[in-house]
Amino acid sequence: MKKYIAEFIGTFSMIFCGTGAMTINEVTGGDVTHVGIGITWGLIVMAMIYAFGETSGAHFNPAVTIAFAYAKKFSWKEVPKYIFFQILGGFAASFLLLFLFPDSELLGSTIPKVDVWRAFVLELLLTFFLMVVIINVSTGSKEVGMMAGIAIGGVVLLEAMFAGPITNASMNPARSLAPNIVSGNVHGLWLYMVAPVLGALLAVVSCKLVKDDNCCDEEEC
Repeated sequence: MKKYIAEFIGTFSMIFCGTGAMTINEVTGGDVTHVGIGITWGLIVMAMIYAFGETSGAHFNPAVTIAFAYAKKFSWKEVPKYIFFQILGGFAASFLLLFLFPDSELLGSTIPKVDVWRAFVLELLLTFFLMVVIINVSTGSKEVGMMAGIAIGGVVLLEAMFAGPITNASMNPARSLAPNIVSGNVHGLWLYMVAPVLGALLAVVSCKLVKDDNCCDEEEC
């Protein structure tokens, strides 16, 4: 049960701080700034990896959990449980933000600024890049160690900085599902459910093509 609680707390913390920065930026008229939002996302991801990497693997993302299972690094029977607690953590964060900032119309929702298919391709690529880094710096299905925290947090910051203005750089179905539903902004939500999973799976395929080890056949049950 400890690993599920870790996934709940980690996802809650990540979404509360990340979408919280976006929400505060919204209600204050831009005081946090786009750069501040990107830094917040990168730092909270890094912090949660250091906090819970040894306990649950610090997935905090259904796309990452599914990709680890596809890579045979993680048991498929654990996937629904991980995803349930990740989504639960996301909704807890979004409802708390709604309580704290009832005037917010977005609550950090992911809303594409371009047509959905261009946004789909961008989110797929963003998650591909993220998962390529994750699978190459992780130990089995666990994001642990100094390198993992810095590398993964860094790529989240990088992608939030350059792609945030277009798609809000979700890369995570749980991150999009909760704030979008709680705030009622469901336009294009489907792409944030599908594109990250496909991007993460493609990253596993690419890893298998270029590396002889560390990409598959290390299943943890």
